[in-house]
Amino acid sequence: MKKIIIFVFLIGNCVLCQQIFSQETTSYQNKLETLKLEKEKVITSEKEALKKEVIAINKKLEQGEISVLEADKLKNDAAQLHALNIDDRLAIIENSISLLKRNNENQLAETNEYTKVSIEIGSKDGFLKIDDNRSRNQKDIKTYSNLVVAFGLNNSIIEGQNLNDSPYKVGGSRFFEIGWAWDTRMFENTNAVRFKYGVSLQYNGLKIKDNMYFVEDGNQTVLEEFPDDLNKSKFRMTNLVFPIHFEFGPSNKIEKENSFRYSRNNKFKIGIGGYGGFNIGNLQKLKYKQDGDRIKEKSRKDFNTNNFVYGLSAYVGKDDVSLYIKYDLNPIFKDATIKQNNISIGVRFDM
Repeated sequence: MKKIIIFVFLIGNCVLCQQIFSQETTSYQNKLETLKLEKEKVITSEKEALKKEVIAINKKLEQGEISVLEADKLKNDAAQLHALNIDDRLAIIENSISLLKRNNENQLAETNEYTKVSIEIGSKDGFLKIDDNRSRNQKDIKTYSNLVVAFGLNNSIIEGQNLNDSPYKVGGSRFFEIGWAWDTRMFENTNAVRFKYGVSLQYNGLKIKDNMYFVEDGNQTVLEEFPDDLNKSKFRMTNLVFPIHFEFGPSNKIEKENSFRYSRNNKFKIGIGGYGGFNIGNLQKLKYKQDGDRIKEKSRKDFNTNNFVYGLSAYVGKDDVSLYIKYDLNPIFKDATIKQNNISIGVRFDM
């Protein structure tokens, strides 16, 4: 009777595990379908927003507030803005889908490894022999991923000048970075050194002083005085880069019955490395008055900038927040008679 009870208990346990696994699979499928529906909603909402803006622009055109040329420019700018919004929002959802799939695969692997039980009936040691590898496998995860967001002040180091003589405003020149990073433990039995790598989108902005703006003169890009009084003169470079850092810092090893993890909560860290990538766009914004009219002018050109960007970067901080500095080793403008290199200082969040 006792042997029958044990056997029934094991069968029931297997059925229960199967039900739990089925529920987890259903939950995963539901989340995946929800994210796919979100992609369709993003496209629909951005198209609706663009449609409303176009209607508003047409209304201004009908009322004589703007010219046909200005209306066409506003429509084009709105279309580009919402196209970029769609790309960025879809990229976030795609990252969420990839994260969900990866975590589901890890969970399946962990489930198979953690619950593997071998049962022999009628063995020489008795009616049942159970070989449960849960007591022998200590699950370890060496690689983690996280969202990276950084922002702060931006400027350039110009050959033969110091920052006090810079033609760019310190407070108005800023940078923003957003990306995804992975970090992998370098050694088997310690988490003191991590290899961190990923992909980031960097926006480096320069706010130009003294009524100056950038002009292309053949293969040279130079600052010239604008013929009217500028209210705003700003130049922005957009780079797609692939950062690599070696991260150093202590961790607490947390051991459980069948697993262990390394926790870096409230721990000091320092990262040293660099990045390489591509310049994918440049934009110059000018705001000024001409014959009493307010004019906003945007120029998307090559501006003779270097297509390939690379540099050094470092951060030091605690937990998720760090002080962050990056410096482009490549000059901003190729073939420039006076070289200038972009530099950024700010805060970084590894969330």
